[in-house]
Amino acid sequence: MNAPIDVSFFARNAKPLTSYRPYWAKRFGTAPFLPMSRAEMEQLGWDSCDIVLVTGDAYVDHPSFGMAVIGRVLEAQGFRVGIIAQPDWQSAEPFKALGKPNLFWGVTAGNMDSMINRYTADRKIRSDDAYTPGDVGGKRPDRAAIVYSQRCREAYKDVPIVLGGIEGSLRRIAHYDYWSDKVRRSIVVDAKCDLLLYGNAERALVEVAHRIAAREPIEQITDVRGTAFVRRPGDPTAEGWIELDSTEVDTPGHVEDHINPYQTTSEQAQAQGQSCSKEEGAAAPAAGPQVKPITIHRPQGAGGVAKLPRERTVIRLPSYEQVRSDAVLYAHANRVLHLETNPGNARALVQAHGEGTTARDVWINPPPIPLTTAEMDYVFDLPYARGPHPAYADEHGKHDGATKIPAWEMIRFSVNIMRGCFGGCTFCSITEHEGRIIQSRSEDSIIREVEEMRDKVVGFTGVVSDLGGPTANMYRLGCRSPEIEAACRKPSCVYPGICQNLTTNHDPLIKIYRRARALKGVKKVLIGSGLRYDLAVKSPEYVKELVQHHVGGYLKIAPEHTESGPLSKMMKPGIGSYDRFKTMFEKYSEEAGKKQFLIPYFIAAHPGTSDEDMMNLALWLKKNGFRADQVQTFYPSPMATATAMYHTNLNPLKGVHRDERAERVDIVRGEKRRRLHKAFLRYHDPNNWPLLREALKAMGRADLIGNGKHHLIPTFQPMTDGGYQSARKKNSTPGGKAPVKGRILTQHTGLPPRPGTKGKGG
Repeated sequence: MNAPIDVSFFARNAKPLTSYRPYWAKRFGTAPFLPMSRAEMEQLGWDSCDIVLVTGDAYVDHPSFGMAVIGRVLEAQGFRVGIIAQPDWQSAEPFKALGKPNLFWGVTAGNMDSMINRYTADRKIRSDDAYTPGDVGGKRPDRAAIVYSQRCREAYKDVPIVLGGIEGSLRRIAHYDYWSDKVRRSIVVDAKCDLLLYGNAERALVEVAHRIAAREPIEQITDVRGTAFVRRPGDPTAEGWIELDSTEVDTPGHVEDHINPYQTTSEQAQAQGQSCSKEEGAAAPAAGPQVKPITIHRPQGAGGVAKLPRERTVIRLPSYEQVRSDAVLYAHANRVLHLETNPGNARALVQAHGEGTTARDVWINPPPIPLTTAEMDYVFDLPYARGPHPAYADEHGKHDGATKIPAWEMIRFSVNIMRGCFGGCTFCSITEHEGRIIQSRSEDSIIREVEEMRDKVVGFTGVVSDLGGPTANMYRLGCRSPEIEAACRKPSCVYPGICQNLTTNHDPLIKIYRRARALKGVKKVLIGSGLRYDLAVKSPEYVKELVQHHVGGYLKIAPEHTESGPLSKMMKPGIGSYDRFKTMFEKYSEEAGKKQFLIPYFIAAHPGTSDEDMMNLALWLKKNGFRADQVQTFYPSPMATATAMYHTNLNPLKGVHRDERAERVDIVRGEKRRRLHKAFLRYHDPNNWPLLREALKAMGRADLIGNGKHHLIPTFQPMTDGGYQSARKKNSTPGGKAPVKGRILTQHTGLPPRPGTKGKGG
């Protein structure tokens, strides 16, 4: 049997969250909701807040909302925590609503990056915001983390600012900004925060809070994992570090060998005449690098990179000025960053910003140590109210209409069972933020939350909408050996195939599903999070349990494409994995006597996608009877590997060079070509037929235009009055009615489309 991952290997030197002596204010007890006004503070007996959290989301006291988690964790440590949610950022006055924080500000843009929240992939402003009451857009500014930090500084300039959340995580180094089409500085510099906490920050935040409470100056807190901050050249706190210069690519002189990111750890060791397999009788390797790291130029007179003490080694990335003007160095910096993300072997990074008297270094400590199962339980078992703050309720105390918060409605009856994702999809931000190591809750903690939801949440009808996370079926999956995992530098555990060291045992998850659906008062447990189907097929028993008991007619999965070109740039499996899962899905649905359907998601205009690739995908969709209405277009989020491809036209996955060794990537730019790729996904929409006809003729594929079943689009074009006209000649007889549009990707089944659902898996 596959053994579940033991994250205690990483936590041996990490201080447990529950080991701190509570702050003196713990005597005030637990607040029903963290206060959002002075009146609420007075009711709690507070004269001030120790920490004030500022967020771009409405305050929902639920563990799916980051501010609620952070607030409750700090409260459990004894601190008085207030929340300022979606403040008017036009002046500093709204930021003074709770008074001056005694210790520090905690700032976040919210659960989503503010730019992705406010703009579509075509850079058009959205009119809605699921994290705002009434789904109203415009309640947060562009680059909210920067704006909020500025207003906090204006409100009380001597109070330290601790920045966190996904917006900060994805901008911790100089990064390409899709909305301005340029490289921007690290958010640490632009926000002028005192400290940035990246990733899931409970461990770092608790340590920082207690150290500030002990009157340690925040500028001296430079040794906490998962943090980033500004250092001036010559800062004495940087003494004793060994700096590796990685500011150039392919310079003359000795360089360390490249590691193949797609080899397993065993293959890497075997190439060096070593072994890391316990099955082969070899002892497990000690913590630390067992193979040579990425190409890094050694400093003058230094020994080999692998011999340097990792805990005192820092890699100097190309400066902001260099990556801004040199695409090759940008791709190089992105590659180094992603290969220094494993908490078991990552080194600190440093990147210069500015020159001369304005020079400063952005210092990024290694990633945080993952939480143990006991710590995950501690975080999720805190006394959340599991609903929006009463300030959002109407006069009857209900959250309907203008007070309804769509994001809460979506997760209202769901339970988060784990964090992290080892899929490594290049277009996704989960790994950059949450990490690739799966952090799972215990079975008992999960069941307790289901029972609490059943007993306390108004409106529960017996249907649990999700037991999931970033990916539904990665619960308790990980490396067979914690020591091997700590030394691994692979960007993905499942690409190009599933690593031989990865456990694929779904039994613990099956047990949770069965236990949850057996609870009194629970009628149905659905799985709303996206599924990693290449892992699922390794456990037929899991697929059977899922299909026969946890699918509400439709199950969404994400092949993303059918063609090898874009799939290789996404680090996604071939469509053959989808076909194998589809066969199992249909078999078990038939056994259960249920008519159920798969809803596959696809991406248009991803780096590495040619027009022919999209045409072939459209032909596959038509052959398999799918029509897409909710079309995903590639969205270059900051720091993602696919975004580096988009900006540089290079593939960092293959190594970065200035000569013919560099792999160039076809990038879909310009409104017309992006529209074409979206049009191929929606081949059935008559509005797209003129564009597709033009493109197919230019591609030499006019044979796909016609009125037969083997044609992609018809010759005839619908007229506005309901008639049809020929693409060649007006007033021709139609060959048949145009397809009917559906809300989401659906098969031609006659069944109604499934309502909007959250997230998708890798």
